[in-house]
Amino acid sequence: MPLDCGAALGPFTMAYRTYGTLNADRSNAILICHALTGDQFVIDRHPITGKPGWWSILVGPGLPVDTNRYFVICSNVIGGCMGTTGPQDIDPATGSPYGLNFPVITIPDMVRAQKLLIDHLGIDKLFCVIGGSMGGMQVLEWASRYPEHVFSCMPIATAARHSAQNIAFNEVGRQAIMADPDWCGGAYQILDKRPHAGLAVARMAAHITYLSETALHRKFGRSLQDRKGITYGFDAEFQVESYLRHQGITFVDRFDANSYLYISRAMDYFDLAADHGGVLANAFRVNGQGTPVRFCLVSFSSDWLFPSRESRAIVHALNAAAANVSFVEVETDKGHDAFLLDEPNFHQVAHGFLEGCAEHRGLTPPRGPR
Repeated sequence: MPLDCGAALGPFTMAYRTYGTLNADRSNAILICHALTGDQFVIDRHPITGKPGWWSILVGPGLPVDTNRYFVICSNVIGGCMGTTGPQDIDPATGSPYGLNFPVITIPDMVRAQKLLIDHLGIDKLFCVIGGSMGGMQVLEWASRYPEHVFSCMPIATAARHSAQNIAFNEVGRQAIMADPDWCGGAYQILDKRPHAGLAVARMAAHITYLSETALHRKFGRSLQDRKGITYGFDAEFQVESYLRHQGITFVDRFDANSYLYISRAMDYFDLAADHGGVLANAFRVNGQGTPVRFCLVSFSSDWLFPSRESRAIVHALNAAAANVSFVEVETDKGHDAFLLDEPNFHQVAHGFLEGCAEHRGLTPPRGPR
């Protein structure tokens, strides 16, 4: 597969999961695109952590993305570390792990690989493409690159390009990884080492951006961790410190450090308007005309990583491209991570949009009880 960087990747493996049943005319397929540290295990237990699927609150029988009605597909992105070819895999040219010899990838590269998977499954047109954060970037790329193969799209808590602030946060994480002596210039696998400390710090820094100040204060405040008074030292004195350390420690068990470098860089490079004369609306026009894809954009009021103004900019571009588009800003204090949490208003929006699209598309009602 040709890549944006000029290299070619192949042969390569795509790891994916499916849920529900594909109908006879193959018109009920929903592709879910995961975020930076996500994977293909949407609703079933993660094979490494044993935790429930990362979107089991939204996807499943009787839920807004109803697997009694829809055939749900989710693949691990290229550059990932859960089965799809990435830097930890063997380079067929050398017989050793790719490491930093893995070609640099982009969001469009991820989507090209997904399109090959969808073609392999014999699906000509997806009923919907859904994703949040980096997943939302992939959704936008699908709508722009393959509008004739997508009936509807739901980009959630995302943007048409990565902001300078977000690039800066990603760079802090990458530098933490590369400063770890066990990173070994990216060749840690060959040397049987792992930059766990650097990767944990990268996760801690990123995790702060997924939350809001209100949510952090409500959950932790200035409460001390397992002590009655401060100890005038550098252990985890506060509960919030202990929480972040736990996030970092558990993350390194399921994620590859080089994959973190590659995927976070792919987010930084994303700029949907760049290849369309800097005009975002042109990214959605088909032969100079409006797009046939139906859209529902969702943002969250307390998300400062991908604030609502980013979604509004996309909506304005879609309006200029004569798109069928709706937009909802969900009021919540849960921050960017709200799309992964129990947020009833968001779930109601997702259900309503999919129901409306299903009615317009002529899909049969769901099987089994709701």
